[in-house]
Amino acid sequence: MPQSLAQILVHLVFSTKNRERLLADDIRDELHAYIGGIVENQKGTLLKAGSVADHIHLLIAHPRTCSPSELVQEVKTGSSKWLKTKGARYADFHWQSGYGIFSISPTHRLALEQYIGNQSEHHRVTTFQEEYRRLLKKYGVEYDERYVWD
Repeated sequence: MPQSLAQILVHLVFSTKNRERLLADDIRDELHAYIGGIVENQKGTLLKAGSVADHIHLLIAHPRTCSPSELVQEVKTGSSKWLKTKGARYADFHWQSGYGIFSISPTHRLALEQYIGNQSEHHRVTTFQEEYRRLLKKYGVEYDERYVWD
């Protein structure tokens, strides 16, 4: 077979360092677009982005030519550097060290897009830590609570 084809959908989640509430409403759309450009430069596609003050969710058609850790590093490093150019509020901005990346079935794409799009309402009653623990359980990821947060 001469052609290499792939459809790898991933749900990527990570927070600001120490879950600081730094992502202001007025920067989010621009941040999502910037991250979309980073993903595109890696030959992937950002399908949906949603964030609140302390974390972000991304639905990505993952590129077949780079590893998940390479893509995450590009997204986090590039967006962090970009945010630091956006004023004093972001001068010391950092994302958390870790992340969660989960494969999803194309049949679950629409439901995940709706979930990601509804972040602000969802987080009126649920903290990032509660949500993240629930995601880890849902996706069957074993973890040690001592090493999840920074």
